[in-house]
Amino acid sequence: MLDRIDLHVEVPLVDFRDLSSNTATGDKSETIRERVVQARKIQDERFRKSGNATNSAMNPRQMKIHCQIDAEGTGYLEHAMEEMNFSARAHDRILKVARTLADLAGAERIRSNDLLEAIQYRSLDRKLFS
Repeated sequence: MLDRIDLHVEVPLVDFRDLSSNTATGDKSETIRERVVQARKIQDERFRKSGNATNSAMNPRQMKIHCQIDAEGTGYLEHAMEEMNFSARAHDRILKVARTLADLAGAERIRSNDLLEAIQYRSLDRKLFS
């Protein structure tokens, strides 16, 4: 069942003192919103002729074009597939999420860090059921 969910995120408890402090941490909502808007514009442009609206709707042919990874990224993905026993569905989801992470960063190509983060988002089900 979890194999069909793209992102698995473990959220730790937050200490009361951190919640009640007046110190802001992280990016402001406006900054994050702008990155998301820009990423959606990138995807709109990428798929304007195909009818797709987002990376998650890519078909296998589009993935071969838009989800290319370098040798380092290929090594990371191969290692994750073997060590974590990911399915073919998980492989494709990892690449699509990595493409979205690259879009959020304004990167033209998927970087190794994007791939590693996408792999991390698939690992919760392996922690629960290993």
